[in-house]
Amino acid sequence: MPSNIEVKKVDSPPELEKVFAIRHEVFVGEQNCPPELEYEFEDQSTHFLATVDGEPGGAARWRKTDKGYKLERFAVLSKFRGYGVGQALVKAVLDDLPVNASYIYLHSQVQAVGLYEKFGFKPSGPQFEEAGIQHFKMVKK
Repeated sequence: MPSNIEVKKVDSPPELEKVFAIRHEVFVGEQNCPPELEYEFEDQSTHFLATVDGEPGGAARWRKTDKGYKLERFAVLSKFRGYGVGQALVKAVLDDLPVNASYIYLHSQVQAVGLYEKFGFKPSGPQFEEAGIQHFKMVKK
């Protein structure tokens, strides 16, 4: 069981390579997402890397859109799932948003809805498909 989970905002090329490697393994490798959809808006996003006992274990990002602030690309490597890495990522990303961020939303894979509900997100609208995976739009209330 991991004893130390840390999440930090990253922007250096070596740290971003770790973020992209985690996302590639989870989204492209495990979930068969098209790579061209996985790597868009990188320059407009604020990226986060979670480490578990010093080892890269998870990633996420947020970006400002024309609607508000969108949380995206939450990924945890399979060997670190179930230990709170996802929760640590959500908390860190939310804590980093501007104080005046009024509309905060995300597109949750169906199986992750419960995670985001713990942080005050509620499903909004019908279930939909994105990159071949079923999602719900969720808005922070």
